[in-house]
Amino acid sequence: MATTVQQEIPTGIWQADSVHSHVGFAVKHMVVSTFRGRFEDFEARLSTEEGEPRLTGNVRTASLEVKDENLAAHLRSPEFFDVERHPEMRFVSTSIRREGDRLLVEGDLTLKGHTHRVQGRGTFAEPAEDAFGGTRLGLEVEAVVDRTAFGLEWNAPLPKGGFALANDVRLGLDLEFVRA
Repeated sequence: MATTVQQEIPTGIWQADSVHSHVGFAVKHMVVSTFRGRFEDFEARLSTEEGEPRLTGNVRTASLEVKDENLAAHLRSPEFFDVERHPEMRFVSTSIRREGDRLLVEGDLTLKGHTHRVQGRGTFAEPAEDAFGGTRLGLEVEAVVDRTAFGLEWNAPLPKGGFALANDVRLGLDLEFVRA
């Protein structure tokens, strides 16, 4: 049985604390390992004012961080995120509900001019008082998307079969919220 998390989130508007939050991705690389990257400039907002909870977020694609400058430039190019023509990716939830102890977040992700419905699973950390008298709550959500559906189609064949990159990419959000 699925229930919304509305009764567990205090009414109001919550903003992600970007210092204590993380937005990143992971993709299988060269068939043998997982490559990870993250975005440093993002906003996320959780609102419970109008009935159902709503999660929205924007990520500045140019804020991509990886361990190599040349790779970062390639990922920012038109072959991947095309940050000059598509400076932001955006998410708007259509539903947030619990299924047992798991959280199910569904919504529309827009990346590189393509919008598709995505579904993420994760956990919700109940509101807790912080060391300074404020209240914080958390969401950790992971979704798997096909990068080619969003126009990120670059790849290279490997000499003995397979490709340099998998099409499935794990998107990961670890969000700590404070009242806006």
